[in-house]
Order: sequence, then C-alpha cells, then structure tokens
Amino acid sequence: MDKVKAKKHLGQHFLTDENIAKKIADTLHFEGYDNVLEIGPGMGVLTKYLLEKPVNTYVIEIDTESVDYLNANYPKLQGHILSQDFLKYDINKTFEGKQFAIIGNFPYNISSQIVFRALELRNQVAEFSGMFQKEVAERICEKKGTKTYGILSVLAQAFYDAEYLFTVHENVFNPPPKVKSGVLRLKRKENFTLPCNEKLFFTVVKTAFQQRRKTLRNSLKSLNLSENLREDTIFDLRPEQLDVQQFIAITQKIEADAI
Repeated sequence: MDKVKAKKHLGQHFLTDENIAKKIADTLHFEGYDNVLEIGPGMGVLTKYLLEKPVNTYVIEIDTESVDYLNANYPKLQGHILSQDFLKYDINKTFEGKQFAIIGNFPYNISSQIVFRALELRNQVAEFSGMFQKEVAERICEKKGTKTYGILSVLAQAFYDAEYLFTVHENVFNPPPKVKSGVLRLKRKENFTLPCNEKLFFTVVKTAFQQRRKTLRNSLKSLNLSENLREDTIFDLRPEQLDVQQFIAITQKIEADAI
C-alpha cells in the first residue's frame, strides 16, 4: 500500500533517517523486561530495528492509516499492534502487570503527557527512551538551578536516572518540524520507592512550580503549612533551587507537620 500521509493534528513527523532509527532502537538496555512498547510507530522506521531485538515488540498507534500500513508491511507484528490512544488505554489488558520498556519518536504535542503517564506506570516501566522536541528532552534531564528545570525534571528524576543522549536535526523528518529534536533515556532507579508520601510529593512539586518565581513559603500556601513549619529556612528557596532529595525532605516535613 502507499505510504502514510503525515497528519498535522496528530503531530506526525515521520523519521526518514535509518541510521538514527537504529541508534534510537539501540538506546534501550533490554534488561529486566521481555516486552517493549513503541508509541506512535507511524510507518515502522524504528519498529523494524526493535523487531531484531531479543524482546516482544508491541506498538500502539492511534492513526488507523498507520495501523493498516503496519499490518500490511510487518507480519512479525501480528497480534502486537494496539490501535489505541496510549494516554487512555489500560496497558494491563496487554501486559497484565509485567515489566516493559517504552520507546518512540513521540508526537511533540503530547510528549509531556506521555512522560506523566509513564510515571503513573513506573512500577512496570523499567526503561523509557525516545525522541522529543529538543527543549523538552533537555528539560526532563535538567539539573537544579536553571530556568528550564521544572516539574518534569523533578518527577522524572525522582524515579529514573535521566540522560540526554543526542540531538536530531530537522532535515531527517517528513515533513520537517520547525524545531530540533533530542533523544533521551530514563532508566528506573534500583530503589525507586520514595521515603515519603508519593502522592503528596507530586502535589508539592507541581504546586511549587506553578508559581516558580515565588519562594516556597508563598507558592505552597495552599497546603496550609503551620506557622512553625513556614519558619524553616528551606521555605526561603524557590523551586528551581531544590534538587529531588530536597523536595523529598520538604514533603517529609509537611507530612510530619500534619500529624
């Protein structure tokens, strides 16, 4: 069948460089899991290299035209093509609680949402790698003290070791995006359970960065901190000045304050 036409509303930019596709497939370690889920495979430029790996490759694709193309061109994928929206699909209908890795050339308009969904599935997602808009990839891997350090940086790095791997230029896509792309890898930490209430940790991080120019004493007002806790000098800081461990420490202080 004919090639799939890229759809703007789905944020599709098809990678055309085989070397880069192979390089992305090689970013995963393929250790500690038997299943890999590729999000948004399009016409399978990355998929073909994943199918060479010693794992079960599944793909999830919302575009029915792409699904038809994959069915016609990749017989090895039979029974492993999920015609679904990753953000809404109950992945355990496929993986039944098993460990898996996520990979993809992610649609840039929903790439942050894909990371948040992967974080929700962190007990099962052992590894995560793929291509984002360069600025988003850099933000996820950023360390404290910069303007780009934010919610995604802290939450991803709380549970995963984040590594920015390489930059991809616009001219290797059809159609070319207006921005450069970046490939990253998230490898889940050996001990990825936080020593605090994890739901509260997410709330603290998100609330703090929603007013990132303010000190934590002001940005976390909605959490009803006691006067005694508000005097703690850590609340003099702004959110971008705190690393993951300091956000954990603040969460522990808020927990203790509520008792």
